[in-house]
Amino acid sequence: MNYRHAFHAGNHADVLKHIVVLALCDALTTKPTPCFALDTHAGRGLYALAGSAALKTGESDEGIGKLTAGASKDALIARYLAAVHACRLQHGKAAYPGSPWLLAHALREQDHIVTWELQPIEAAALQRNFGDDKRIQIHAGDGYSAIKASLPPKDGSARITRGLVLIDPPYEAQLQEFDAALAALREGLTRWPQGMFALWYPIKLRRALHNFYRRAATLPAKSALIVELLIRPDDSPLRMNGSGMLLLNAPWKLDQALTPALGVLRKTLGEAGASHKVEWLRAPE
Repeated sequence: MNYRHAFHAGNHADVLKHIVVLALCDALTTKPTPCFALDTHAGRGLYALAGSAALKTGESDEGIGKLTAGASKDALIARYLAAVHACRLQHGKAAYPGSPWLLAHALREQDHIVTWELQPIEAAALQRNFGDDKRIQIHAGDGYSAIKASLPPKDGSARITRGLVLIDPPYEAQLQEFDAALAALREGLTRWPQGMFALWYPIKLRRALHNFYRRAATLPAKSALIVELLIRPDDSPLRMNGSGMLLLNAPWKLDQALTPALGVLRKTLGEAGASHKVEWLRAPE
């Protein structure tokens, strides 16, 4: 595996993914009882956009860079920008938070976070960045194995009933990655049916995802929602034109909160022909 998220940190896909992750975390923390988060492909959790890797691509300029250049009244976008600002106050003005940092930021002292990362260099950096946080367990290994190893979650001898599983694989195997991701989601829902599950996926040609949509709709969840942002038309299979999140057992009315946020992102980050979608593959009953 050669993928390094440092080259892509803060791009349009990260913006979408992290706005959704924070919205899910905020829904979880509305109740005082402990909740749980599992990040199966965690990366190093904290990035420097001024570093050599980020500068090679400049992708963050088209993502978080554009978003911070203006002001947004949308609540979910403002929440995300506040989290990025908090990260930069702590780690420097070029810092960008990965999903482990955002989970640690949004969740509380009584909550539990488990992270997995396969690449040894990234796993070591993850340990350096978060090893002192007693809420976080850090594992170096295959993220898909985390589903069996970490679910259902427990707090001592008691099971935790609320939480989030974030699956964010690198998709180096292209469309074949969907097979592994869907299998992991099915396994996770079998082990922890009440949990929320979020799968990030890239979009090159949207028509290539029709089989994925059909299969996702058959997963044993109470609901299945897709949230997608394309910053350009999906007319080239050679570049990532956008990305999406498959959300299983999403919080009530999350679709209504995300729809205006996606509209702002499309206008702010998108080129001509950009689009967004918030659509139920299976609506909650």
